[in-house]
Amino acid sequence: MKFPAPLKGLLAAGLTLTLGLAVAQTGPAPNNQPPPAVDELPIPPPPLVQAKAWVVIDYASGNILAGQNYDTQVEPASITKVMTSYVVAAELKAGKVKRDDPVMMTENAWRKGGAGTEGSYSGFEVNKTAPLIEMEKGMVVQSGNDAAIALAEHIAGSEDAFASLMNAYAKRIGLKHTHWMNPDGLPAEGHYTTAHDLALLGRALIHDYPESYSLNKIKEYTVGPITQTNRNRLLWRDPSVDGIKTGHTATAGFCLMASAQRGDQRLISVVMGEPSEPLRVDDSQALLNWGFRFFETHKLFDAGKQVAKMKVWKGAQNEVRLGLAEPMLVTLPRGRYQQLKPVMDVPKSLVAPIAKGQKIGMVRVMLGGKVLAERPLVALDAIDQGGFFKRLWDELLMWWNS
Repeated sequence: MKFPAPLKGLLAAGLTLTLGLAVAQTGPAPNNQPPPAVDELPIPPPPLVQAKAWVVIDYASGNILAGQNYDTQVEPASITKVMTSYVVAAELKAGKVKRDDPVMMTENAWRKGGAGTEGSYSGFEVNKTAPLIEMEKGMVVQSGNDAAIALAEHIAGSEDAFASLMNAYAKRIGLKHTHWMNPDGLPAEGHYTTAHDLALLGRALIHDYPESYSLNKIKEYTVGPITQTNRNRLLWRDPSVDGIKTGHTATAGFCLMASAQRGDQRLISVVMGEPSEPLRVDDSQALLNWGFRFFETHKLFDAGKQVAKMKVWKGAQNEVRLGLAEPMLVTLPRGRYQQLKPVMDVPKSLVAPIAKGQKIGMVRVMLGGKVLAERPLVALDAIDQGGFFKRLWDELLMWWNS
């Protein structure tokens, strides 16, 4: 297998290549210069927060940087609406609804979540319609319970049917300790999640539907004569924060799912059950600052760029270029970049035909014996079968080398 120049920046500590069950020897350092000094000081503990459950994760890999009680089931309050946003975005992408669909603010949605209730509302008039995208802004920016219910009824016919969709999508995302009963987050028996699941949900929304996610950074929204501001106060405090959602009920306490991006690095924090609104903001800011200070993100490979070449038997071409379908970024403790060890697992031999995008193996990046990130290694080109005599000759060579 041949490795081109793009690997050299990553392979300061050498490359391990696994071919089936055979392991190639580790390569030498690319030059004779001694490696730079590595900061071996331990990472200080994260800030003390008063949330009942909390977590901060790396967006690139989904790894947990720190947390407490993050797999304990809690009430999600209005952070539920992030799941509602995900379902709306998924249904939009599938073509089942459109951004300009007229969404009715029904009597049911208005009575359960409108201005006459104690919860947050959007201000859309009862028995009148608004374009779906505007109703979604009323839910995302203003945290309107009425808008969430109206969207659920429009997409699925009823809140119960929409909750079934929420649970189906949650399972697809990989939320293991979550169950939804409604689209707005008002307390209901059987309506629960965890801080970790919410962080993974935020990661999925950012990755899968960035256009829908971008609504979360809107600071204010006006419906009729009423202008309301986004309840995520971090949007004003920290310019790197671009989402995601607040929540509060008497039983859930004050909650906040936040995300910030600084350079190539993005982190997601979730605090659940804070005793006050100011504390959920202060604690979220402290967790994000701690994560950015003591961890760093590096882009190792770009999507669609050659990572390696591999011999192809019985093909019209003798080699296939290998790369990644998505960029590979890793987050690790600051100062330990030179200790990264990339490993490629590929089959012992490849036989044509090979389709473009076909998974060939895996790229894993290790640190201290642990996997930081992994991505499928795919064929960047299609390789057709060779002619009769080429296939026959390669068959003999494969037999001879076996």
